[in-house]
Amino acid sequence: MTEKIKLVLALLLLAAGLAGFYVLAEQALVLRILAVMAGIAAALAVLWTTVLGQQAFAFSRESVAETRKVVWPSRKETTQTTLIVFVLVLVMAIFLWIVDVGFLWAVQKLMGRG
Repeated sequence: MTEKIKLVLALLLLAAGLAGFYVLAEQALVLRILAVMAGIAAALAVLWTTVLGQQAFAFSRESVAETRKVVWPSRKETTQTTLIVFVLVLVMAIFLWIVDVGFLWAVQKLMGRG
């Protein structure tokens, strides 16, 4: 039950930070942004104390670690792949145009307008 209360509290803190942005409409933009950031920080602090929050933060850390393992393509590979995609799109466009013209011709012949 305490987990659910903490989750609701985190959600309320986040909503309070967002509401602070609009409540402080007459104040400087920096102050309004700080209110949102304070709400997010408070919500994350409360979320950190829950099991669900711990799992989410662990998942985030693991995701960052996996992202670092990714081997990104070189500039040459990216350029070649992009060129291949453009050529394939052009070929498919021409093919579909030919099919469309063929269907148009067939429909005109069937309707006796050709």
